[in-house]
Amino acid sequence: VQLQASGGGLVQPGGSLRLSCVASRNIFSIDVMGWYRQAPGKQRELVATITSSGTTTFADSVKGRFTISRDNAKNVVDLQMNSLKPEDTAVYYCNALGLLTSLKSFESWGQGTQVTVSS
Repeated sequence: VQLQASGGGLVQPGGSLRLSCVASRNIFSIDVMGWYRQAPGKQRELVATITSSGTTTFADSVKGRFTISRDNAKNVVDLQMNSLKPEDTAVYYCNALGLLTSLKSFESWGQGTQVTVSS
């Protein structure tokens, strides 16, 4: 399984960015897709996840500012980030959990995309 993320960049505090991630290759189904982030000197942390039925979870630090959505048919997950703060600066990683066409389970990570919030 390959995850390709896009949409990172530099934005001023209070601004918005939209991250997108598409999963491909040998996928039978994806149960959960999500986004994690890792700031310099810190551990990777969960940002948001969404199940195939649309159930979402968010880190407390992003609730009310970030939304997550997915297109099950296209294996795409998007993260809309609004009211960005400097503390949102991190490398953001896309994640997917599901089944391969061989019906073996998988967990895959994208390559990471940098989000920098700075004036």
